[in-house]
Amino acid sequence: MKAKLLALILLAGGALLAGPRVFVGLSAGGYYPGYYAPPPPPPTVVYRPSYPGPGYTWVGGYWYPSGPRYYWRTGYWARTPYAGAYWVAPYYRDHRYYRGYWGRRY
Repeated sequence: MKAKLLALILLAGGALLAGPRVFVGLSAGGYYPGYYAPPPPPPTVVYRPSYPGPGYTWVGGYWYPSGPRYYWRTGYWARTPYAGAYWVAPYYRDHRYYRGYWGRRY
């Protein structure tokens, strides 16, 4: 009997400490995959290493937001994830930052 009462108290106590988890997202004017961020600093000029070989494409350096600041991501050579892929650099437009992605040529 005491074990059942102890288990009941532990379960009830845990339920009292658990807060409700409710999230609501609203968007006016359509869906935007980016988010609001201040404009990034101007691009940094850096050295581009030599071409490593076929199947690689250059991903230029870019600024990316992390919290309230921007951080520089140095450019690099990357293997394309699939045939006909090309890199679309991140960009900032209309007070929104849009992440870079791999596009497909048809």
